[in-house]
Amino acid sequence: MNFVHLADMHFDIPFTSLSNREDLGEKRRLEQRKIFKKAIDYIKENNIEYFFISGDLYEHEYVKKSTIEYIANLFRQIPYTKIFITPGNHDPYIKNSFYEIFDFGDNVNIFSNSYIERYEDDEVNIYGMAFTDFYMNESQIEKIKLKENDKLNILIAHADLNGSKDKNGMSYNPILESKIKQIGFDYVALGHIHKNNLENKNRIYYPGSPISMGFDELGDHGMIVGELSKESLNINFIKLDDRKFEEIEVNVDYVNSKEDLIERILNLDLDSINMYKIILKGKRNFEINPREILRALQNTNVLKIKNLTKLNYDIEELASQRNLKGIFVKEVINMYKQGLCTEEEYQKAIEIGLEAM
Repeated sequence: MNFVHLADMHFDIPFTSLSNREDLGEKRRLEQRKIFKKAIDYIKENNIEYFFISGDLYEHEYVKKSTIEYIANLFRQIPYTKIFITPGNHDPYIKNSFYEIFDFGDNVNIFSNSYIERYEDDEVNIYGMAFTDFYMNESQIEKIKLKENDKLNILIAHADLNGSKDKNGMSYNPILESKIKQIGFDYVALGHIHKNNLENKNRIYYPGSPISMGFDELGDHGMIVGELSKESLNINFIKLDDRKFEEIEVNVDYVNSKEDLIERILNLDLDSINMYKIILKGKRNFEINPREILRALQNTNVLKIKNLTKLNYDIEELASQRNLKGIFVKEVINMYKQGLCTEEEYQKAIEIGLEAM
């Protein structure tokens, strides 16, 4: 059998973490549609038998009905592909959710319970479950016992592999890889983690998100395409997102003004499609205000500036001086050692104070 495995589409997510540019969120939401259509076109052109969507297809809080209709219309373009959706923590199967009230099509199977359900086909049994709330502290997956080992057995789940509780004490369907391996699935189609794990050898895979959500999701994004039998599994990663989010380091040791720094960034060899975060490093010779620099770069594809530079001063030498500068530096150092200011505040205080003197 052949299949496509996709997860974490997050249709209509606001993309507020990307940038303060008003048009960028709208642009990325339009690109979500383009990317999902790419996946559907691939399925259509390659006669894919099964399409697994492992949760977080859309954002329950933000998704528009028009987006749901767009998804359903694409599903109707692949009527001979059997589609299986397991709702996740961002698109749970809850009362009056679109999963409950909307008709996605005859070829679409949506798991609707937090306990395990099983779909039986001639050659394959497909197990799945749904988030029925925005979290799931206990998983039923590890209790599964396969009934027909001669068939292909597949699990589709939105789950946190080897996961633990978050800072609020919540879990998101935590499962242990060792226990899932023992059950003996021929393929495990997971969602929830936005980075793929194609190096996994236990037939337990995350495809990652098809579209990058920001600078915490660097690299290529797409879906998994697989060919599965009892004897073998062949998988390939298909890139779907044309854009990459990349980080570039810029050394400021020999940069002497804001204007020089902006010019250096503008002269970087940046791809016109990708989005960039500039990380400033080295010893700075002037006060750096990342917001001012970003405003000057407004019409470029530089979205963020992170300042990791340090003062270009010999602090120990300054502190040893018997003058106003020395007294000032020693006072700021003492405040920092007592925990009365952060390292960033400590550096900024010295920089502004010395410039003023």
